[in-house]
Amino acid sequence: MLGLPAGARACLFDLDGVLTDTASVHATAWKTMFDEYLEKHDGPGYRPFDVAKDYGPYVDGKPRLEGTRSFFASRGITLPEGTPDDSPDTETLWGLSTRKNDLVQVVIREKGVDVYAATKPYLEAVRAAGMKTAVVSSSANAEQVLQVAGLTDLIDHRVDGVTARERGLPGKPRPDTFLLAAEELGVDRQVAVVYEDALAGVEAGRAGGFGRVIGVDRLGHADALREHGADVVVEDLSELLEDE
Repeated sequence: MLGLPAGARACLFDLDGVLTDTASVHATAWKTMFDEYLEKHDGPGYRPFDVAKDYGPYVDGKPRLEGTRSFFASRGITLPEGTPDDSPDTETLWGLSTRKNDLVQVVIREKGVDVYAATKPYLEAVRAAGMKTAVVSSSANAEQVLQVAGLTDLIDHRVDGVTARERGLPGKPRPDTFLLAAEELGVDRQVAVVYEDALAGVEAGRAGGFGRVIGVDRLGHADALREHGADVVVEDLSELLEDE
């Protein structure tokens, strides 16, 4: 029922692309930030960011700094690391990452957050079934997104980019943030279910040894989600409600 294995006690949800449609906001912000930088330079590696080809493999689901580093490495572009204090107009990995975050916050503030139609019904259903719920997101904006989306009351716990930075945890595809969420909910990883739309996220779920990893295919890469660790792949949480 609800895509949950027997004995499941907790549901650990990625946020962007699973519960909310902020993945499209992030993709647009990544493209804007990267293209602003790339168009200033010449060479084969400086062609525009391609959301269809570059978003999934290099930035989706990863902490912001790691996404910036991963994409530039894919193009053979080396930038200085910089520091977290770098301004958004500084051409360092930290500076450009901050620029991307600023772009996301403007959109959230001005346009709000779109919530997938099945999100609230599914969260209500798993809680009615006695499940604990957590959001496990690489985003530093997760708290703001949950509040704007009206989902805060349906989530028992949150582990996000701020938590990872404060605790010194590596981001996805490492499983550490998911493991922390399960620990702080008081459940064993084997009775926790991971919900992810990103390749790095399902890989983290598999690496963590969780009871089930459910891939949510928003980008048309179901086979890749399975290859990277998803036990089950759906296009939307509504499919799991239909099973119920």
